[in-house]
Amino acid sequence: MAIKIHPPPAGCGTGTTASAPRLPAWLRRPLPTTPVFAQTRNLLQELRLHTVCESARCPNHWECWSRGTATFMIGGDRCTRACRFCAVTTAKPLPLDPDEPRRVAEATRHLGLRHVVITAVARDDLPDGGADHFRRTIEAVRELNPGVVIEVLTPDFNGRAEHIATVLSARPEIFNHNLETVRRLTPQVRHRATYDRSLQVLLWARQIGGDRVWTKSGLMLGLGETPDEVLTALQDLRQVGCEIVTLGQYLRPTPAHLPVVEFITPEQFDWYGQQARAMGFRHVASAPMVRSSYHADDFQIEPRETEPDRH
Repeated sequence: MAIKIHPPPAGCGTGTTASAPRLPAWLRRPLPTTPVFAQTRNLLQELRLHTVCESARCPNHWECWSRGTATFMIGGDRCTRACRFCAVTTAKPLPLDPDEPRRVAEATRHLGLRHVVITAVARDDLPDGGADHFRRTIEAVRELNPGVVIEVLTPDFNGRAEHIATVLSARPEIFNHNLETVRRLTPQVRHRATYDRSLQVLLWARQIGGDRVWTKSGLMLGLGETPDEVLTALQDLRQVGCEIVTLGQYLRPTPAHLPVVEFITPEQFDWYGQQARAMGFRHVASAPMVRSSYHADDFQIEPRETEPDRH
C-alpha cells in the first residue's frame, strides 16, 4: 500500500513526498547513548519487570530509558487480545505474580520517579480483568514513594464499572484509557474493543473518581482517518469529561501489523493540538513521536487536596 502524506493546513510547511521509501525526516532521530540507559535496563532486568517500552516496541524507549523513566507493564507480558497495531505478545497468560507490586514500587524508588505510569496487558482470563492487581500495585508504589504522581493506563475491563471502581479505590491521580483511533477504524484496529465502550470507561472513571482524578486518552494517527473524524473523536472525548489527550503517529511495529496509511506532518499535529485546546482539554500533547506515556510528567498537577472543582 502506498503511503500518503497528510496535507498540512493552509500556511504550514510541507513534508516528504508520497513515494518516499524511507521514514520522513521528522521521524528519524539519533539513538541516545548515555550511562543512564544501561542503568535503567539493568534495574528492570534485576527486578524482573516488564515495560510497555520493550513489549510494544515503542520507538521512544531509548530516549525514555536514557532519562531514567519507563512505563511499567503489570500482569505479565502476554495479552489475551490481538489488537492489530500492538506488538505485545498474544498468548495464554501466566498466573499473576503477587510480588510484582512490590518490585514496581522498588523500581519507582530506585529511579527517583516523580510521575510513574503503570499499564497492563488485557487479562480477560481473570474475573476482574486484573483490576485488583492494579489496586495493589498503586498502593505499594504509594507506600514506598510518598508524593509520587501515579498514572494508570488501563484496558477496558470489558466495560465493567465495578472493576474501574476497584482501580480508582487506590486513588491514582490520572486514569488513562486510550480511544486509539476514530470510530470508523476501530473494528479493524482493535476488534475485541469498541469505540463506545472506551468512551464509557472514561465516563465511568470521571463519575467514580470525581474531581480527585484526571482522565486521559490518546489517539494514533496515520491509519487512514480523516481530519473531520479526528475532530469528532476529540469532541467525543470532551463530552465524557476527558481532560488530557495525546496524539501521535502510528508506526507499524512489524510486517504482521496494520500498515501505515499516512505520515502526518508536524504542522498538522500542531493544528490538531490547537483544535484540542480550543475544545477545552487542559493538557494536550500532539506531535509525531508522542505516545500515551511519553513525557507524561510534563503535565504538572497539584496534590488532590488542592484541586479546584473542574465541573
